[in-house]
Amino acid sequence: MKENKGGNYRWVIVALLFFATTINYLDRQIIGLLKPTLSTQFHWTEIDYGNIVMAFTASYAISLLLFGNFIDKIGTKLGYTISLVIWSVAAMLHAAAKNTLGFIAARSALGLGEGGNFPAAIKTVAEWFPKKERALATGIFNSGANIGAVAAPILVPWILGIYGWQMAFIITGAIGFIWLIFWLIFYEVPSKHKKLTAAEFEFIHSDVDEVVVKPDDEKVKWVQLLGIRQTWTFVAGKFLTDPVWYFFLFWLPSYFSSTFKLDLTKPSLPLVIVYSATTIGSIGGGQLSSWLIKRGWPIFKARKTSMLLFAICVVPIISARFATNVWQAVGLIGLAAAAHQAWSANIFTTASDMFPKKAVSSVVGIGSMAGAVGGFFFPKLIGYILETNKQAGHIVVGYNIIFFICGCAYLLAWVIMHLLSPKMKKVDL
Repeated sequence: MKENKGGNYRWVIVALLFFATTINYLDRQIIGLLKPTLSTQFHWTEIDYGNIVMAFTASYAISLLLFGNFIDKIGTKLGYTISLVIWSVAAMLHAAAKNTLGFIAARSALGLGEGGNFPAAIKTVAEWFPKKERALATGIFNSGANIGAVAAPILVPWILGIYGWQMAFIITGAIGFIWLIFWLIFYEVPSKHKKLTAAEFEFIHSDVDEVVVKPDDEKVKWVQLLGIRQTWTFVAGKFLTDPVWYFFLFWLPSYFSSTFKLDLTKPSLPLVIVYSATTIGSIGGGQLSSWLIKRGWPIFKARKTSMLLFAICVVPIISARFATNVWQAVGLIGLAAAAHQAWSANIFTTASDMFPKKAVSSVVGIGSMAGAVGGFFFPKLIGYILETNKQAGHIVVGYNIIFFICGCAYLLAWVIMHLLSPKMKKVDL
């Protein structure tokens, strides 16, 4: 018997999340594409650049923790609005930086604002979708990260060539305010939304184990969540794998430039292909576990089987050291980056699988903070490895070491997550 879904307005909400995430990553990644230009002008070493990335990830980690609990308290509509305004203004303020310290300050402000994106988006998906559709919805909006990464290598060199690097920051930062208009017009929680049919509302709340939340039960203290094993399951997975994505965002342009002499002042086809592959991974990864659940698989088995497959798909990046031309490297790195986004679509959904809606944003904030903490230390290691090998005249060797670390991270994360939560049991708060 065909299920009555009663409408499709929930997919309009996913479209809003998709474009917000696209803008989020466009503002985040621009620094990697401008690195050669800015390094020349401000005389950055690899360690200097690593410190700038660390400034972003440190403030991002703090922001994720604060925004996670903040959004659970004030709601997704206002929380997302505040987050976007802060990060868009910070993105534009990069244009005013006069030295390395100025970029560190601007990146720190950007991190403080951007920390609201994923806690708000994941909570929105939990509010608007039943579990059997959440991974697909997450995969679709999370693919915005990839579209932002695809658009940046095309848009940023064009702006750089015509207007200079300052306008690249101003134009990309201002785009967020256009999205904000649509968010304020079209978004509201399901219980208050006038365009949502009763049948679609029922479908959204069709999970048999999902308890309707009462207003006085909404607040959950994040400190309370730290004593729960399932929280640490999510934390471990994010801590070990998020740093790899930061590497893909902030160092891949430099890798292709230094290894294969890619000109980053022009639109970069290799980067476009790599980040386009991540879009397929994000949507396909979400679709796979959702398809398995609809086929009758238990939720935890569908998620874990999918995540194990994606973890294995990252391993071949270790062999990037043997790539003799740019397209071999594009293939190996593109596969790993796509697998990361497929992994990401599912690990985010495990938070809403294991926790009630009233705590989802807080859990995502805690886990994503852990990922950002890993992303804080990993750039320091990357900067040290690359600068040391660069001075020895073997910078490619440095990248080979980093690719090995990336190739092992996901399998290690999967094993630890499985040991912590073999059955991914639902938490009763």
